[in-house]
Amino acid sequence: MSKANELRIRPLKTPTDLSPEATKNISGAMNAILADIFAIYLKTKNFHWHISGPHFRDYHLMLDEQGDQLFAMTDPIAERVRKIGGVTLHSIGEISKLQRIKDNNADYVEPLDMLAELCEDNKHLASEFRQAHELSASLGDYSTTSLIENWIDETERRVWFLFEACREAKTSGH
Repeated sequence: MSKANELRIRPLKTPTDLSPEATKNISGAMNAILADIFAIYLKTKNFHWHISGPHFRDYHLMLDEQGDQLFAMTDPIAERVRKIGGVTLHSIGEISKLQRIKDNNADYVEPLDMLAELCEDNKHLASEFRQAHELSASLGDYSTTSLIENWIDETERRVWFLFEACREAKTSGH
């Protein structure tokens, strides 16, 4: 069989110098994170579409921006899993099996409750990224650790914005 034919019929496997165990563990961690990002993304868009009240415009725009940030992470994460020889998510069903972030299907959620829930979800995501960073660094996958460092910073920024937007304004009595 020619080399070209052999490459064409091979199972989906990308060559890597990482061990098969490292590929399996890092891919598993990153696929679970990817599922959670899709869950947070959809919840962020849900809240973006359904937010109301006196701060509608500010919250609506902030949630739109945060949704864009979340979605922008999905392709680099999936491609990273493929670069190290792993297989990534295939479907909504697979996302639902792997996600650890809870959906919110309520008919109505108070705006500050929306922001608080997303704040907690993003804090959880930052924690997941830190765990994946430790794992990938311990297995010698420094490209993944480098990418994760930026995603931690982006996630912490979302947490900060959501936290500050949730704070109640204090009246000074003047």
